[in-house]
Amino acid sequence: MPDELLTANIILYCKKWTRTVDFYKNGLALPVLFENDWFVEFTLNAASRLSIADDRRASIQTSSGAGMTLALEVADINTLWARMEKKRLDPTPVRTHPWNARVFYLFDPEGHRIEIWQKRSP
Repeated sequence: MPDELLTANIILYCKKWTRTVDFYKNGLALPVLFENDWFVEFTLNAASRLSIADDRRASIQTSSGAGMTLALEVADINTLWARMEKKRLDPTPVRTHPWNARVFYLFDPEGHRIEIWQKRSP
């Protein structure tokens, strides 16, 4: 299957749809690829997308963030942490993980955990 895979899209179903869309659009400043009155698709990179769906209009209901982490690797964790702090998104402190990475966490309005991480230099 890897040879056939062109893109990947994670879809989060939300009760707090408007607040959650605002978090990703304005808080994280993700570019919008597609938008209508109940579904917004954001571009993460050339092959990855993240969508936010209003669960009142979808066939799947929200899990209210339970049991899910959206892990995003970044190139400069310190700069991104400072930007998230300035936007008052309440990032946790950056800490060192045993799997050779630095990491901090955010939570969107729906309760989904977002893990921001960067590989540590050897």
